[in-house]
Amino acid sequence: MPAVWPELEYREWRETALALQLQLQIAGKVRLALTPWLNHSWQVPFYVTARGLSTSPISHDGRAFDLEFDLLAHRLVGRDSSGAQSEFPLEAMSAADFHRKTMALLGELGIRVKINQEPSELVGAIPFEQDRAPRPYDGHHVERFFQTLVNADHLFKLFRTGFLGKASPVHFFWGGFDLAVTRFSGRRAPLHPGGIPGLSDLVTREAYSHEVSSAGFWPGNDAYPNAAFYSYAYPAPQGFRDAIVPPGARYEAQLGEFILPYDAVLHSADPEKLVLDFLQATYGAAADLGKWDRAALDCAIGLPGRPRPLR
Repeated sequence: MPAVWPELEYREWRETALALQLQLQIAGKVRLALTPWLNHSWQVPFYVTARGLSTSPISHDGRAFDLEFDLLAHRLVGRDSSGAQSEFPLEAMSAADFHRKTMALLGELGIRVKINQEPSELVGAIPFEQDRAPRPYDGHHVERFFQTLVNADHLFKLFRTGFLGKASPVHFFWGGFDLAVTRFSGRRAPLHPGGIPGLSDLVTREAYSHEVSSAGFWPGNDAYPNAAFYSYAYPAPQGFRDAIVPPGARYEAQLGEFILPYDAVLHSADPEKLVLDFLQATYGAAADLGKWDRAALDCAIGLPGRPRPLR
């Protein structure tokens, strides 16, 4: 069956999107507090599941537990390896109430943890425990967002199979509220200047310690209130912004990256092909202009059940 690409207008669900972002940050900071640091902050993201977004298993006190945002039943579910489970509904509430309920859920699983209360990558945000502003939760728009993540996750994972070098998992960063996948040239990068609001320069510089071509999807924000696929290189090689990309895509100087608006995907005769063409064109520009060793790094897209043939 072809994928269903739902309408996703940021302005229509902005308040719910901000509420969900804060909720994901609270749960994500639980994983951050309990998990050893992994290169490029890969220990913190969520992963798309058949029902929503999950932390994946977190080791704690000789057992494992996870937190999953079930975006179909609209519940936060906590489970541990002993078989215990606790959950509560995702509904209209303040960030402070969500924090309180999450800590109570973890307490029912026998888990005690303190998290960093400062929201990440959000300008002027209030610490979670102090943020008592009522926030809506529109399940219909959340389900649309989830369906889009399912589609993007599939395409990013397919794209990832065409690379032999170091590559990230396909993962959802709760700071930027985006699903991303990153390829690495294998070479060190110049020190990143930092300066990302709400994000420590130490974290930013560690994340961009090596040359990357990174792509992803995000639903929009106040600075750029449009859902879009994106792609960028760090460091961006000379001429990168002038690369030829598929119709509908463009280099967005304000963001410093290529953009494929979600509306262009939504109204394309072949959305999957358009996204894959965008991913390949922008990676190709970054790799060619950056003089990556593509003969050693690139390979054909993988096929189910077939081992990759050696050259």
